[in-house]
Amino acid sequence: MAAEIARGEGTASALRRSESSFAAPDGLTLFRRSWLPDEPRRTLLVVHGFGEHSGRYDELAAWFAARGCAVHAYDQRGHGRSGGPRTHVDRFEQFLDDLAAFHALVRDEHPATPILLVAHSMGGLIGLAYLALRKPVLSGAVISGPALAPDRAVPRAKVVLAHLLRRVAPRLAMKAGLDVDGLSRDPEVVRRYLADPLVIRTMTTSLAAEMMGTAAALRGRAPQITTPVLLMHGAQDPLCPVAASEEFAAGLTSAGSAFRSYPTLRHEIFNEPDREAVYADAWRWIEETLG
Repeated sequence: MAAEIARGEGTASALRRSESSFAAPDGLTLFRRSWLPDEPRRTLLVVHGFGEHSGRYDELAAWFAARGCAVHAYDQRGHGRSGGPRTHVDRFEQFLDDLAAFHALVRDEHPATPILLVAHSMGGLIGLAYLALRKPVLSGAVISGPALAPDRAVPRAKVVLAHLLRRVAPRLAMKAGLDVDGLSRDPEVVRRYLADPLVIRTMTTSLAAEMMGTAAALRGRAPQITTPVLLMHGAQDPLCPVAASEEFAAGLTSAGSAFRSYPTLRHEIFNEPDREAVYADAWRWIEETLG
């Protein structure tokens, strides 16, 4: 385990960053990061999006750690520094199994603090599926720009092609076709994304088909979620349609659930120039939800 000590902004306590790994239920090695204040009062589990990795959440994690949150994140299988074929999954349930294993690991490390989920994009799809299908014990979930309608963001012909190719070549890598300018209005965020050697801009046909299938299976399941959810979305997001989040949020019945749309923000609301205002919105909701 590697670690470093830093001072959390706005707090007198030290912030300890650490890196290690853990085993997925099928034995695959998954890489993890932690941001730990001296005396955590809350615990956050961060689930990143497609093609990226946990290291892109350092600023968000440090901000919440400075406010007394132990923050833990991991690289999805096939992403970042975790094992597995790149941006591939045989079954979407493997993502849920990995999250359940990480949740159990972090729960054992912080048995006395409430645990909340923070999930973005494909991670948001994973998070919502975890809440609806596995019904974990969590104190809340902050979901950003979930990929609830991946089929709406790509041409119909490409959707059909992905399903057909998946049958004969499930690990065939296809260009994801992401509009990188749609990530953030901050050009430095886009520059760093393009320069990041751990960022992957292709996905296998199996992952594409599994994402579309899971998004379809989740439609109408919002009432099955019992955890309070804050669903946040940039209205100028060209990658994951905000309308899908609005539709899903309208079905949430869990006490304390809310929907926030940001008129000028793009896909990565946690990486926009005004990201600290987004962090603050999430923090206020967490404090209100936990009382």
